[in-house]
Amino acid sequence: MKTWSEVAEVQPLASKIITNSIKKDRISHAYLLQGGRGTGKEAIALLLAKDLFCEYKAAAEPCNACNACKRITSGNHPDVHWIEPEGQSIKIEQIKNLQKEFTYSGLESNKKVYVIKAADTLTSNAANRILKFLEEPSKQTTAIMLTENSQWIIPTIRSRCQVIDLQPLNPISFENRLVEEGMTKANAVLMRALTNNLDDAFAMNDDEWFASARKLMVQLVGVFSNNPEDVFLFIHNHWVTHFKERKEQEQGLDLLLLAFKDILYYHIGNEDSMVFFAANDEVLEKAAMSFSQEKLVTVLNEILQAKRNLKQNVHPTLVIEQLTLQIQR
Repeated sequence: MKTWSEVAEVQPLASKIITNSIKKDRISHAYLLQGGRGTGKEAIALLLAKDLFCEYKAAAEPCNACNACKRITSGNHPDVHWIEPEGQSIKIEQIKNLQKEFTYSGLESNKKVYVIKAADTLTSNAANRILKFLEEPSKQTTAIMLTENSQWIIPTIRSRCQVIDLQPLNPISFENRLVEEGMTKANAVLMRALTNNLDDAFAMNDDEWFASARKLMVQLVGVFSNNPEDVFLFIHNHWVTHFKERKEQEQGLDLLLLAFKDILYYHIGNEDSMVFFAANDEVLEKAAMSFSQEKLVTVLNEILQAKRNLKQNVHPTLVIEQLTLQIQR
């Protein structure tokens, strides 16, 4: 999304609120954009930053062609600062460095913008440091905070921001868009269950690692059904070696969750809701005979708990081992 017109197609209310502020020259000193992955938070932050620096904007639309717009797009504008988590959180040292930057005059104007991605990951000290920043706003400074879960942001920060709620994208419309742009129907169904982001969907669709992950998940379900005594060996020989990074481990659990959801849907005759397996898949049919409906509900809850444990920095190998034990019981 490179224009407010494009934003308006998927986030009409957010687009209207922000563009009206731009046209009336009433841009807030701080925004909190909250919405799920793929709802356009970063695109909106980019557009808002461009509006503040664009040399040739028309009404609320930045030109996207001037020197300022191009550098903001590439992340190289000296007066637009992006902060994102180092590891699992945004730390106080990052905020101190940001504040230090803001003690200097703007290199090309008196305006400065800072964007904090995943603002819900601010440590307590970093959040308090940002709060002081927000309590003493400069007319030339604009803060844009992005989050998927605003409930994890301290209320005193929320109260000092204009909160913009971004609506979830319609999954069927998203699926149709993927098919229109060349993705197979089966893959589009799976992708819309995993992401709302068009670029992410095509990246996964073309990724050999992801294709291997899907095959591995089918194999794992087969081992649970046919050779449960070999599951731990399979986990250590295949899962641990394939899902190495935290993001990959989370994606593995997402795929496993979808696979077991499909088994439950097959059990209750709701094949139209399945996204991972084809309705005539032999592995699916065997798994449906191996797991009762009650057991499948328990398994789904255990996978969700495993995802929470991973978020809480429990060692990933321990997480999958505990999950395996729970599924085997």
